[in-house]
Amino acid sequence: MSITTYLRKMKTRLESKAMYSLPIVDVLDYTGSFEMNGLLGHEISFRFENEICCVESGKKIKKTFGEGMSYEAFLQSPMAVPSIIRPELSRIHEGIALRDMEWEEAHHNQPHYVYLSRTSDIKVGVTRTHNVPARWIDQGAVEAIIIAETPYRQLAGIIEVSLKDFMPDKTHWQNMLRNIFINTTSLLDKKNEVLGWLPSDFEAFFYDDDTITTIDYPVTCYPEKIKSLKLDTTPEFRGRLAGIKGQYLIFEDGHVFNVRAHAAYKITLEF
Repeated sequence: MSITTYLRKMKTRLESKAMYSLPIVDVLDYTGSFEMNGLLGHEISFRFENEICCVESGKKIKKTFGEGMSYEAFLQSPMAVPSIIRPELSRIHEGIALRDMEWEEAHHNQPHYVYLSRTSDIKVGVTRTHNVPARWIDQGAVEAIIIAETPYRQLAGIIEVSLKDFMPDKTHWQNMLRNIFINTTSLLDKKNEVLGWLPSDFEAFFYDDDTITTIDYPVTCYPEKIKSLKLDTTPEFRGRLAGIKGQYLIFEDGHVFNVRAHAAYKITLEF
């Protein structure tokens, strides 16, 4: 069986394990999805069809910027607004849009969580409240706990920035894929420690619920050494799927393929 699609990041949901589905896209039109967990343990292949179409405009491009965009879209689209990467820059709660008033109202002038997640280390992050647990699955977190809830994005970003001097806000993706953890402190202990670092001005936003979300991934074996696949240099690949974690496909021989990083690429998947 084969599927031809213009790649997008895999959709996720949490059941007994993280569940993944690959959107099937014809340039810009979503025509269905395919459940990826069922391919675990099977040999699969993918082939780059030498075509990339911008996820915003659909026009053919030679190189992507951001997550599957043309350079023009990257400079103009609200999907690449600077406050996505740096939440503290958002000003939409003041009625000031950085790029698109309607989009930023819908996405950034909304309740947000500040959270701790265990990926390779314990990191701090920000996401809209309705993006959990998908956000944590996308980054390959095995555990997560919420430390604060804010009414809009900028405030969550300010809290995150105030913690960056004490802890990371990025994932060491190789260690995440190897299932190596640098910090074994319990998330609840770390939450209590982190809240003590924050100024009293933020106390009204501290999150009282200490629930820890745990996430198990469909992985039969983790690689000892990581070999990253890029469609531009390896347009065809075949291997036995050993797991899915974050937005990566993990193969038995140690090769890994970042689906999200190849958004907009046209591929044929065979299994």
